[in-house]
Order: sequence, then structure tokens, then C-alpha cells
Amino acid sequence: MFKQDQEIFNILLETVSEGVIIINNHQKIVEANDSVESIFGYTKNELLNKGLNLLVPSNYHENLSEYLKKFIERRKRRKIGEATDIYALKKDASIFPVEVELNPFTIYNKAYVLVLIKDISEKKEIEKNLMLRTQALQSANNGILITDALKHDNPVIYFNSAFQKLTGYTDLEILNRNCRFLYRNDKNQPGLKTLRKAIKNGESCQATFRNYKKDGSLFWNNLYVFPITNIHGTVTNFIGIQNDVTLRKKVEEERQYLADIFDESLNEIHVFDAKTLKFINMNFGAQKSLGYTMDEILNMTPVDITAYKNDLEFREIIDVLLNKTVNKLEVETIQKRKDGTEYPVEVHLQLSNLGEREVFIAIILDITERKNYTTKLEKKVEERTEQLELALHKEKDLNELKTNFLSLVSHEFKTPLSGILSSSELLSRYQLTEHQEKRDKYIKNITDKVYYLNNILTDFLSVEKLENGKVNYSFTYFKFSKVINEVVYNANMLLKDGQHIKYPENIDNISLYQDEKIIQVILTNLLHNAIKYSHEGSAINILITHEDKFTTATIVDNGIGIPKKDQKNIFERYFRAQNAINTQGTGIGLNIVKTHLENLGGNISFESEENKGATFSITFPNVAEP
Repeated sequence: MFKQDQEIFNILLETVSEGVIIINNHQKIVEANDSVESIFGYTKNELLNKGLNLLVPSNYHENLSEYLKKFIERRKRRKIGEATDIYALKKDASIFPVEVELNPFTIYNKAYVLVLIKDISEKKEIEKNLMLRTQALQSANNGILITDALKHDNPVIYFNSAFQKLTGYTDLEILNRNCRFLYRNDKNQPGLKTLRKAIKNGESCQATFRNYKKDGSLFWNNLYVFPITNIHGTVTNFIGIQNDVTLRKKVEEERQYLADIFDESLNEIHVFDAKTLKFINMNFGAQKSLGYTMDEILNMTPVDITAYKNDLEFREIIDVLLNKTVNKLEVETIQKRKDGTEYPVEVHLQLSNLGEREVFIAIILDITERKNYTTKLEKKVEERTEQLELALHKEKDLNELKTNFLSLVSHEFKTPLSGILSSSELLSRYQLTEHQEKRDKYIKNITDKVYYLNNILTDFLSVEKLENGKVNYSFTYFKFSKVINEVVYNANMLLKDGQHIKYPENIDNISLYQDEKIIQVILTNLLHNAIKYSHEGSAINILITHEDKFTTATIVDNGIGIPKKDQKNIFERYFRAQNAINTQGTGIGLNIVKTHLENLGGNISFESEENKGATFSITFPNVAEP
């Protein structure tokens, strides 16, 4: 090579940025440029006439010579290192990656190889870092996506496996699409508004909103978005980091739900420390019921709002829970409000844990209504018991009355029948004319007994009709004096020796519109009682008072009277006063009188003192109302 050509060649070598080495067919270095010195750390003189193994790690030495020999023979340009990594060796023994291009050429029938060497350490390091970062992104648990903000609709240009795993979409369904497909039609969310505003303004933001997987299931996405800008400040990309917070949201919702139950419960819920007994929390219902604020409650213990005297007494109650003797405790006590009023409560108490802290949870039921109901129920039971006892007593009395009645009826019928029989037998013995007086006497006896039996039967029939409501009153105009006359006339036949009836005065002008026969029955009954229970020689007085609308008849006797204790029962059917047991009677007359008067719009009253007599007064309308 001429000197001028050599100079030109050297200039060309130095202008090449890659390292240039020329080896001859003996694989000896015959030329190297300055870049080679810079890359490998050798001077040019240290390289000349040296084998290429000097610049190659020892593990390549065995095959390098044979490889170059074949290459020289083939004389075909080739790049080494594009498909596989190859390495070179520096003077300081450090190994570094290179790309090598072998270029065979011939000068003056001598074969040479021009070796272009490019140090790709920095490129490999960049690739390594990029690969590491890519692997890091792919291995991240958070879904990561990158969008191209310079393209229309800001499409997704990258996503990691976590994003795909979370959403379930395929590559084609994710790439080149705006990520709004994740929230489908659920567009009206506060978090999405925040995100849209940040994207529009090229700002970072963090928002939580509902997203939907490919299968339609919902998940809560806590998305952190930040923009990437170029050197001109233009936003070129957005990077989004997803965080699936569905479980957290569910826990928050459950916690909120429990908190709502706690606060909105109609029952009081107290939480207090197991050691200090100081309240830790109390729901709104409890605060409202007790009248204390939460700040006031936090400085109090259950002893301050209950009937327990002190902590010692209260701890004796809850010790069974602390000792694990029982799992829960139910007690009734009294709670005191801030205003001093009290109310009964049922306490359900359990020991629990709040973190590392032992606490008591008490559910308080206001049992005021229950207590009132119980009290009312007990009072009702007591009343019903009294009523039942009274009914039983009445039933007993009734049975007794019925027994007495049957005995009485037997006696009342047997006695006059026996009198009739004996009078009839005696009457048959006196057939002579001079016996007329005796025959009249026995005939009168028979007549009196028959009359008496007729009255009894009339009374019984009246009772039966009154009980069945079969009494039909027949109202007519009549003179009251006519009724009085008939009653007195009939009664005269029953008078005892010396008895007399004082006839009422000024009754001739009294006219009534009433049931005449019933009025007569009533007066007859009362007058016959007065005769029956008065002594011989006594007087019976009849008084009549006639007013505009009512007429009052009063019958006064001086007989045996009615004992005080029997007066309350005197109108009960079949009842007979104790001092009248031995006197003939059925005990139904006064009951009939009272019932008739009430049916006619009237009433009956009496005053009596035992052994001094009785005064019965009846009042009834002058004009009956049919």
C-alpha cells in the first residue's frame, strides 16, 4: 500500500465510531483504530501482531480460531451478536457485550478480515433495565395501564397481566380502546367525574368508582392516574394504577351497616371497659333515652346510671362473666335519666374484645310497657279472681237458695194441703144442723188454704213469665181508689186478730194509665207481707202521694222488720230473711214486685229496722209508656 493510501486509510479508520481491527489470514492483528484502544484499554502497539484471542474471553478461544478460518475461506460478510449475545475481554479482564461485524477483503492476494466492534454495554444495560421494569410491571399485583394521550380518545397502549387478570378482557378487547369500557353504563359516579376532570386538565388524581369485569361482575376500582409529559410540557401518556378495593369496600359497607344498626337500634347499646367500667361508646338511642351527651357518657360508668350502690356491688354482678362461669347475663334493674326520672330495664350483658381490650357489651331493653302490662294483667287477674270468687259465692248461694226453695215449696204446699185434708175429714164428721158453725169454720179453712195455694202458683207463674219475657202489659185508664179498695178488701181476710189497715185518704180523684192488674199484684204483695210479718193487734198504714207524673204508694208496718245483714239481698229471688224462715213464704214476691216496677218505669225502696217494722215505697208513672 502506498504511503498516501495508508494515510487516507488511517484517516478513515479514525472517523469510524466503532472499533476497527484488521486481522490477516494468520488471524494476527495488523491494524486497529483509536476506538479499539478506547474500548479495550490496549494501545495499538500492544495489539499489533497479537492474536484475536487477546480480546476474547477464554471460553470462546477453543472455537474462535476454527471459526475465523472457515470465515476467511468463505469470504462472506457476517454480523455476529444480533441473534445471540457475544462478549469481549478488556485489558482489565472485564467482560462486556459487543456486536461484531466481520468483513473479509483481499489485498495483493492476501486475505484480511476487517472486524467492526461495537460496545453495546450501555444498550444492554438499557435493555436490561427496561426488561426489569417490564417484568416488574407484569409481576405487580396492581393492574397497570398506559394510554396514549396524543391519540384520539386516549386509547390503551399497554396493560399488565394483573389488569387483564382483574378485568378478564382479552388483548384485543383492551388495546386501542378507551378504558371507559370498564364502567359500562354506570356513568353517573362521583369518582368518574373526578377522573374525567383530571384527564381533561392533564392532572393526576385518585378516585374510587365501580368498574365491571368482562363477565359483568362489579368490582371497586381505586385508580391512581398521573400524566407523562414530554420536554415541551405536552401530556403524551397517562399511567393508571388500579387497586381492587372491593373487599375493603365490602368491609366498609358491613362496618357502616353495623354502625347504622348500632346507632339506629331502638334498644340501648352500651359498651364499657371491663377493668375501669368507664363507658367507651353508647348508641344514639341510649344517649337520647338517658339524656346525656357522648362527652358526658365517656366520663361515667354503669353505676352512675343504675340502681347499684357502688362499683363493688356492680362487680359482684358481672364477676360471673369475667370468671367465664356464664357466657351472658340477663338482669333487671332501674336506670336513671339525667333529669332524675327512672325506668325499668332488662340488661343483656356479654364480655367481648375490642382489639386487645376486654369490654362489656350491654343491650338494654326498656321494659316499662311490659311492667305496666304485667301490673295491669296482675290487676286484671286479681279482679277476675274476685269476680270468679263472687260468682262462685253467688252460685253457692243460689244452690243454697234452690235447696231452701225446694224445701220451702215442699213445706208451702204440704202444709196447706194437709190443712185442707184435715178440714175435709173434720167437715165430714159434722153433718147435723147444730154443727153448721163448725162446718163454716172448716170450709173457711179450706177456702183460705186454697186461696193461699193459688197465690203461690200465681207467683211462680209470674216468675216464669218474667224470666222468659212473656209478660204482656195491658194499659188502661182506671181509678186508683178502685185498685186500693180491692187490695184492702182481699187483705182483710188475712188479717190477724186485732190487726187493721189504715186506708189512704184523698185518692178518689187519682186516675192512672197503667196495667191495672199488675199494680194490684204489686200492692197486694206488699200489703200481704206487711200483714204476714206484723204482730196481732198491729196497724198497717197505706199512704199515697200523687204528683204530676208519678204516684208513690207507701206501706208501713210495725212488724218484725228486716235484719241489717239481709237487707242487701231482700230483692233476690227465693231469698228469705233470717228472721222470716219460720213464716210461710216463697221469697219470690219482692223479686216479682221489683221486676214489674222496673218494666213499668218505676222503682221500689224500703227502710227497715229489725223488730221495729218496715216501710216499703213504690213509685210508678201516672201514664205508662207502652
